[in-house]
Amino acid sequence: MTKAINYSARELLRDGSQVEIRALRQEDEAAMLAAIERTSAQSLQRRFFAMKRHFSEKERTFFMKVDFRSHVAIVALVEDAGRKVIAGGGRYIVFEHGRAEMAFVVVDAWQGRGLGSILMRHLIKLASDAGLQELTADVLPENAATRNVFDKFGFTPAAHQDPQTLHLVLKLS
Repeated sequence: MTKAINYSARELLRDGSQVEIRALRQEDEAAMLAAIERTSAQSLQRRFFAMKRHFSEKERTFFMKVDFRSHVAIVALVEDAGRKVIAGGGRYIVFEHGRAEMAFVVVDAWQGRGLGSILMRHLIKLASDAGLQELTADVLPENAATRNVFDKFGFTPAAHQDPQTLHLVLKLS
């Protein structure tokens, strides 16, 4: 396992709220499911490219059982009504030596505060530290907010097979 398994950082959102970015843990499953419940159908559709509200046992196992080598996942924890909750998360999955696909999602109540950019910055750092050379992402064309985050970090469009999505690539130095 890499040092990503112990990853933790503190940040401030645009509105001054504190957020902790840390590695996903097995014990986060209930909090992850609660975060999904607080996320709109539109946001989930933009993340999973399908109307998705519930996950099978196999899907939950896939999302929660990360090895922090070929599958790295982080969560964003915020204070809400006196308790810590997951406000978003992101991950990358290595699909070929030196290349990984990444994705992230932010719970609706926390959108527009810079959390997507914070998650992106930390995923890029973890990928760079792991020696990856390239990150890719597929985004729905109508998902302007997410496209803006990818643009901000230098992702560029690349050719691919699916005409329903934009394929974006970032070369890491």
